[in-house]
Amino acid sequence: MLTIATVNVNGIRAAFKRGMGEWLAERRPDVLLLQEVRAPDEMLAEFLPQHEWDLAHAESTARGRSGVAIASRLPMRGIRIGLDHGVGTNSGRWVEADLGLPDGGTLTVVSTYIHSGTLGTPSMDEKYAFLELISTRMTELRSAGALAVVAGDVNIAHREVDIKNWKGNVKAAGFLPEERAYLDRWFDSGWVDLGRHLGGDGPGPYTWWSWRGKAFDNDSGWRIDYQIATSPLAERAQKVEVDRAPSYDRRFSDHAPLVVTYDL
Repeated sequence: MLTIATVNVNGIRAAFKRGMGEWLAERRPDVLLLQEVRAPDEMLAEFLPQHEWDLAHAESTARGRSGVAIASRLPMRGIRIGLDHGVGTNSGRWVEADLGLPDGGTLTVVSTYIHSGTLGTPSMDEKYAFLELISTRMTELRSAGALAVVAGDVNIAHREVDIKNWKGNVKAAGFLPEERAYLDRWFDSGWVDLGRHLGGDGPGPYTWWSWRGKAFDNDSGWRIDYQIATSPLAERAQKVEVDRAPSYDRRFSDHAPLVVTYDL
């Protein structure tokens, strides 16, 4: 069995100060996919030492922003960073790696951090442009027939069951029909949303709650973190878990890790 965990850490240094190291030591995933790392390569290696992990990191060109990474206990055979050569508004938002499986096969894993977007601003246009790039790359990965998973903070809740207060967010970025249509396209083309496929019909389980107010205590959250697998890999997925912290004060991020166990 192989476990893959994805989590937006909201700054890896802050996350480790809040207790991420304890979670990591207890959970011990085989592959760790991170978003919003917000750190240079050398700092990432301090928290995830290379005698334990193979690392791939797409650092943002904007200091202290974005950043995605893959940490693997399996050997990396290839690393690809970015969908537009890792420049501009999409830097630090896409990294993929080919991992060597014990049986000699290959597993392709992606860590991505999609723009949150704000209506009426250029960030929304950037989000849609990035979603187009992702759609093209996902078509390539699926067409290759490989075992592949695209995971991370997608910043889109797919259905009403994926957001507690959906009625209050029908015109908000993250739940717009135009954004949700991209997820429809992916899932209709053969990619599988493992959080929903293995996690039941909902509502939830949610993966993000605002730091403000009582959102976490009231479980007023959004399901915006995904592991999206090609059909051959989805057939080997056994279990999905959201590692929701037991209390507000024990959270190391505003996101909870999403962990999938695969029979590989």
